[in-house]
Amino acid sequence: MMIEIFEDIVCPWCRIGKKNLEDALANFTAEPVEVHYRAFQLDPYTPTEGSPFREVMHKKMQADEDRLNGMLQQVTQAGKASGLHFDFSKVEKMPNTLKAHQLIAIAPKELKKPVVDALFKAYFEDGKDIGHLDELLATAEQLGMDREKTRSLLDAKEGLEQVEDDFEFARQAGVTGVPFFVINRKYALTGAQPSATLLQALQQISAEQPDENGNENEQ
Repeated sequence: MMIEIFEDIVCPWCRIGKKNLEDALANFTAEPVEVHYRAFQLDPYTPTEGSPFREVMHKKMQADEDRLNGMLQQVTQAGKASGLHFDFSKVEKMPNTLKAHQLIAIAPKELKKPVVDALFKAYFEDGKDIGHLDELLATAEQLGMDREKTRSLLDAKEGLEQVEDDFEFARQAGVTGVPFFVINRKYALTGAQPSATLLQALQQISAEQPDENGNENEQ
């Protein structure tokens, strides 16, 4: 089974949805699974240098300070229920995530998940500006990637074509919100579904897939 996760690093529900999927996969034994991370930008028009986080959120959610705080608290509680920590008091910048997606694209296969996890943590727990090149290079270096080689690859726009292909696939598929899960290029699940719901869906999809003899698998 192949699962493609379309996500944006500044999307808290993407982080929660990804964690819920991982929890579901821990209990999914029907068949081997490959997870691929696909790029999506909630706002591709965010300036390269980023924008003030609360200013953006007030405008986007059309919410005053009290309502915005309530919404962020809701996300924090949902994250806690999934075993994730969020600290929005540290988040000052709404970054442009294009280079972050580029870093994920050029990361070695075995480091893609750690890079995604590290970027989510850097942004939502530590308030790092993950649109800034130095922060991306620091993340890469902490995970064992060569800092200067990574800088050269990013400067040379390596991985950018893959990122843009992901954007185009999402447009063609009508993806307007994330997280968005594409399974075997045939099925789609949207939103940060609970792990039990995801597990049930995966089991059902696996059961519907024909085996090598053309017969549907039995659970």
